[in-house]
Amino acid sequence: MPKVSSVIVPYATYLRVYEPLAAFPEPERSHWARYARRPDRPSYQDELRRALADLAPTPPVLVPVHESQDAFVLDVDGVVCVCPWRTRLRGWQALEELSEELPPPVLDAVLPPFLRHQAAQDYERWLAENPDARPWIRTATWQVPINWFVLVADEEREYDKGDSEDSPPVLRYRTPMVQARRRVARGLRALKEAMDEGPLIDGLVDVGRWLEEFHPRSLVELDYGGLVHALPTGALEHDHSAADVAEGIAALRRGDGAAAGEAYARLVDRWRSVRDLRSAN
Repeated sequence: MPKVSSVIVPYATYLRVYEPLAAFPEPERSHWARYARRPDRPSYQDELRRALADLAPTPPVLVPVHESQDAFVLDVDGVVCVCPWRTRLRGWQALEELSEELPPPVLDAVLPPFLRHQAAQDYERWLAENPDARPWIRTATWQVPINWFVLVADEEREYDKGDSEDSPPVLRYRTPMVQARRRVARGLRALKEAMDEGPLIDGLVDVGRWLEEFHPRSLVELDYGGLVHALPTGALEHDHSAADVAEGIAALRRGDGAAAGEAYARLVDRWRSVRDLRSAN
């Protein structure tokens, strides 16, 4: 497969769900079964490169004209599981989120209003025909949302320091769907007993509802993605953020506010460099 671009797009993290083929209706199931046998399937970086290529023309292509037919594929204990890209749907959703993050003058300079208006109309028409659509991938920039760490455990952590530009560092967690859902429920109970409603609770409720839409034999993956390039040298190897979040929740469950505060302080201190880099950017 030829590379669309050699540029690595950094600073995005991902929460992905891989569903078994049995979760998909026909003819989509057969499509993914054939796709999984292909030797030339695109990589994580290929998806980013394609997105970057769409933004290069003038005017930029904000949302692909056609939905992607690509996916990420894993073998989970002998069961083929796929995570469809759904690039077009995620593009529409990202545009909605971007309008809430950037001031209007900046947004207008980056993405012309007429293009955003056209994309919004296209999304509205498409959503009317596909009201139950949901992405298999969630994306965050310049951070790993704290509520994502609730889904995983430190022993599920996978770290590869990488050895070249074509093999960059990788830090990710993979966990069975049943475990992720169980941790969400336990985390919500502990948080609701310890504090009033807030962004952390709201975020965990939202991600929990999203997980409920998938097959129970799915696999959940938290991937640091391009954010590995924003972390200081050596920081990845010693990053055990999921352990800090789990420790904090356990402390709340037993009513130890001091220990919970210490775990949260470690988390904040670890991510301070990324927050400062985002502000500088």
